[in-house]
Amino acid sequence: MTVRINTNAMALNTHRNVVNNSKAQAKNLEKLSSGLKINRAADAPAALNISEQLRAQTASLKQAIDNTEMSVSLMQTAEAALDEVSRSLISARQIAVHAANTATNDEFMHTADQQEIDSILSEINTIAANTQYGKNFLLDGSRAGNGITTGEHLQFLDADHRASSSGPGGHEVKISKAATRSEVTGTVALSQEIIEQGEQITITEGGRTVNFRTITNANVEQNMNELALAIEEAGLNVELVRPDTSDSDGFAPQAMTLRHKNYGSEHSFQVTTNTAGLFSSQSNVPDWIQNGIDVQGEIAGEESIGRGQVLTGGVGAGVAEGIRVLYTGEKAPEGEVAGTVTFMQNSLEFHIGHNVHHRTKVSFNSVKAATLGIGIDNQSDFKSLADISVMDGQKAMDAMLIIDRAIEEVAANRGRMGAFQKNTLESNLNFLRIAHENVLSSESVIRDADMATEMANFTRNQILMDSSVAMLAQANQAPMAMLQLLQ
Repeated sequence: MTVRINTNAMALNTHRNVVNNSKAQAKNLEKLSSGLKINRAADAPAALNISEQLRAQTASLKQAIDNTEMSVSLMQTAEAALDEVSRSLISARQIAVHAANTATNDEFMHTADQQEIDSILSEINTIAANTQYGKNFLLDGSRAGNGITTGEHLQFLDADHRASSSGPGGHEVKISKAATRSEVTGTVALSQEIIEQGEQITITEGGRTVNFRTITNANVEQNMNELALAIEEAGLNVELVRPDTSDSDGFAPQAMTLRHKNYGSEHSFQVTTNTAGLFSSQSNVPDWIQNGIDVQGEIAGEESIGRGQVLTGGVGAGVAEGIRVLYTGEKAPEGEVAGTVTFMQNSLEFHIGHNVHHRTKVSFNSVKAATLGIGIDNQSDFKSLADISVMDGQKAMDAMLIIDRAIEEVAANRGRMGAFQKNTLESNLNFLRIAHENVLSSESVIRDADMATEMANFTRNQILMDSSVAMLAQANQAPMAMLQLLQ
């Protein structure tokens, strides 16, 4: 056995173990105090990389949740304002119904009704101009697609969030076929002979029916007047097209035409006559009249969808997707080019996800009186809700038509907003909360310390530390034995 005192190998070995145990105990204390098993990149480089990405996702998901909740609040603000607009329109319709009762009304009552209507329209415009979330105005039309048209008979209606802004020249609008209405013209003229036989004409439209029997002691002109009046009183969306009878004595036979008031292929009616050819092709057999056609054409070179007189850029129509224009011409324009629509997209855009492209848009159409109730045929020539008057019975009835359309438009806007809130925002909010929970759980598995395991390791390392320190003391005592050899 070789005995040396210059180098104490046992002490060096024991010291190394003391240092290692001290480091291990220090790491245990760090993990126990921080609650993390990865406190620096050296602890687990690969796991740190993954956990940092998960932390970024967690923070982004939390912010996306906040974004979506704010978006829901914005939608609720707009919908609450539209609810009040709808209430105002219902009140306006009630007033119009009152004004239509001309038998009991005088000029002062009509004036009072008109003042109420004016007040309601002013309030609707105030709501439209002042509904806002932060600095964003929601119902004045500034947060929707806005467009203007060039060309006769062409009018921009609206557009949704899918449409793209056009260049300075706008999108070219081509009309290959103009919309028509369902109509039937008799091949047999109404004559005094047919009238004297007690001809019955039955017209059915929209669940309403007129059964008209000719008046035997009246002439052709008078019977046509009574038929037109019966159709109007029954509320059918059908009109009797009257020929020019200014040079007639009222007894001359007249070929009659029935025509639906609305354009397009979806509007129809039934007609039955005792005399074959007067309207129906066979005696006492109803004919289903559905020969109207929808407008056909293109917007920005893409085939678009026609419904009545409205042409809409359909799914896949590129930059024109969602743009709606109204063409009121009776026939297609020469060369098919009806004009252009210049469009600017101003829809609100929401970032409701944690990734770059998780965005969505929604358009808020204007609810100003001048933009509601457009495109309704009426005898008073009201162009929109802003023009309505109830100063006489006919105007009051025409006002009801405009108000009905305005109510439908506001309800449709509310429906779109509700669908967007429920199926896009709130559904997305549920997804984000679940994703946030799962990502946090994943990050916890990678990075959080198991406190029970760490405490057990700390106790073990503490025992090893105490033991190694004690053994270092023993190793330092070993060279002292060499002194005995020198005595």
